[in-house]
Amino acid sequence: MADRTLVDERLANVLRDERGRLTAALVRILGDWDVAEELVQDAAIAALEHWTTDGIPDNPGAWLMTAARRKAVDRLRRHARYRERMEQLTREASEMGSRIETGGPMGADDRLRLLFTCCHPALNREAQIALTLRTIGGLQTAEIARAFLVPDATIAQRLVRAKRKIRDARIPYRVPDGSELPARLGEVLAVLYLVFNEGYLASAGDRPERRELARDAEWLTSLLARLMPDEPEVLGLLALTRLHLARADARFAGDGSLILLPDQDRARWDHERIADGVALLERAERMGRPGSYQLQAAILAAHACAASWAETPWPAIVALYDTLMHSEPTPVVALNRALAVAERDGPSAALEALAPLADRLHGYHLYHAARAEMLRRLGRSDEARAADERALSLTDNPAERRLLEQRLSDANP
Repeated sequence: MADRTLVDERLANVLRDERGRLTAALVRILGDWDVAEELVQDAAIAALEHWTTDGIPDNPGAWLMTAARRKAVDRLRRHARYRERMEQLTREASEMGSRIETGGPMGADDRLRLLFTCCHPALNREAQIALTLRTIGGLQTAEIARAFLVPDATIAQRLVRAKRKIRDARIPYRVPDGSELPARLGEVLAVLYLVFNEGYLASAGDRPERRELARDAEWLTSLLARLMPDEPEVLGLLALTRLHLARADARFAGDGSLILLPDQDRARWDHERIADGVALLERAERMGRPGSYQLQAAILAAHACAASWAETPWPAIVALYDTLMHSEPTPVVALNRALAVAERDGPSAALEALAPLADRLHGYHLYHAARAEMLRRLGRSDEARAADERALSLTDNPAERRLLEQRLSDANP
């Protein structure tokens, strides 16, 4: 008999990895979104019961797929409208399981179909992102709500309405035809970008990162790049994810605290991945259609190619942020630009750039952390402490909390 707490934790981790794959495979076969999610949930409940008594299986992902498949068969047998799908399920059963068992990428086409369905233009942007994060990313409703800075109930309503819209409007479960792809691309890229960000630095939970989710977003973006090889923004996003992931092993200390870019050991960066990201960016730039993801990747490349923090080309980075602000004049872009200005022109100039963002970013912890750093450099320790305390109150990420707590401790020994 396995410890119940251990089973709960293991099951939660497996569901984060496999929920999207399971749901996508079942939606394809059943043609019913809600039923597919119910079956995944039923399989999770069965796992909780069986793993507690029989122990956690060697391959829990394959176990969940088998359980979901069996429950799908039961559902098909009970309902006449599903019976014609029985043959398809039987034919594909071994393939569905074997890809998890061998560690291969299960259901690549299924997940792309699910992704484009989640991002159908009949759904509004908020619903697209929430649905994708829930069904493909495996995030819980509360985690999505934190990403949107809205109540849990708002996200729950969006999910219900989105699935109802898909059902009532008979939105097809397929990858669009080539002629449709360009018009559908913006929504898909925005969703993948948010999924990647949630994995790269988790907004909630007891882990500072969910690297498997970030890699999932990278993988889905690579599928899009194969599907749309002449779309520079797809390549830009793929370059961005790879350049970020190249630094993944250097981002956290042994105690789990966040290591900021100036203090990272660049020898631990994945330089092969950096070269790959730069090559993707150069390929995109040759197409002559610049965009937001390419510009963000160019900023990352400037950091990644610098031999040290001291050799970072800050004037070039500020110039890239200036260009990005023309196409994406968001407060978060302005915040990041201000941090680059601090390195080029000093903390006073950065504070001046941060001041207009106060109202729009009053609930964003990184804004207050950035102000604290600038104030600290200027010797305004009391104001810096207040800003760090505000930042600490606004984040649940354990790595960010440790970093902020250490700053507060250092300021008041």
